[in-house]
Amino acid sequence: MKLLITGGGGFVGARLARALLARGTLAGQRIERLVLTDIAPPPADLLADARVEARTGPLLQQTEALKTEAFDGVFHLASAVSGECEADFELGLRSNLDSTRALLDALRANVGAGGRVTRLVFSSSVAVFGPDPSVPLPALVADDTLPLPQTSYGTQKLVCEHLISDYTRKGYIDGRAARLMTVTVRPGKPNGAASSFFSGIIREPLAGVESICPVSPDVSHPMSSPARTVEGLIAVYEASREAFGGRAAINLPALNVRVSDMLNALEEVAGPKVRALVRFERDERIAGIVANWPGGATAERAARLGLHPHDNFADIIRQYIADCAALPNAAETLKGMS
Repeated sequence: MKLLITGGGGFVGARLARALLARGTLAGQRIERLVLTDIAPPPADLLADARVEARTGPLLQQTEALKTEAFDGVFHLASAVSGECEADFELGLRSNLDSTRALLDALRANVGAGGRVTRLVFSSSVAVFGPDPSVPLPALVADDTLPLPQTSYGTQKLVCEHLISDYTRKGYIDGRAARLMTVTVRPGKPNGAASSFFSGIIREPLAGVESICPVSPDVSHPMSSPARTVEGLIAVYEASREAFGGRAAINLPALNVRVSDMLNALEEVAGPKVRALVRFERDERIAGIVANWPGGATAERAARLGLHPHDNFADIIRQYIADCAALPNAAETLKGMS
């Protein structure tokens, strides 16, 4: 089979690519070709695999060529992130909404003989949920909670969910939207996402660097580890249409934790000196965005697919440490623990 991962050079996209290549198969088919598109090249280990082809540049500039290229499956992860979309409205529309519409039209143009369609998994977001005076936000958002996004990013993700549902209804694709929880701990430098600090308050202290938390310790949010996120995307792809349960988006599993819980787990795993490297300094812009996000989530439909969150946040930190320890720069990324 031939697969496409948009955003394949990013953290989740690259991790998904590695998982697929290691498996060798998807939904019972052998993976022969994996095309990774992104604005930057994927990591060197992926480029070294003969099955991988990298294409760099904005997705919107690549979709015209995709109209004449058939894919068995697509994981659509490419996206401008939340903070970027709030700061640059046009960027969000172009990167998230326009690119998705163009990709869907390319897949529609490629409906094969006998009506064979491409299966697509779209990475939506918990940011589709938000408070509204007409419909208060519940303590835990569920698969069937009414989405009322309070950011441009969340709105764009929700519009894409509905587009994918309608293209599926029309028989142009076999589309599934999975709402990702905030993925942490992410390695590397902070990005433009408002949620970036959720990784920063763990990643930087483990590296021996001070981290600033822009929200209060009692802020609660649904989290997922990188490994469970990738596991969820693959399971959503492999699920039958009946098992997926309709065309509406599903929540991927979440561990609902407060910032204080995260820091307690950091101290449990790495000690009080590492935890002490986190300093609270409120950022009204970030705090305002996060205040309109859910404090927790449930994922009953994902559970029926066999997907579950970690039992505790300390396990997520331990997974990050194990991942870092296997890399050449382990001494730097885990300097705080030495």
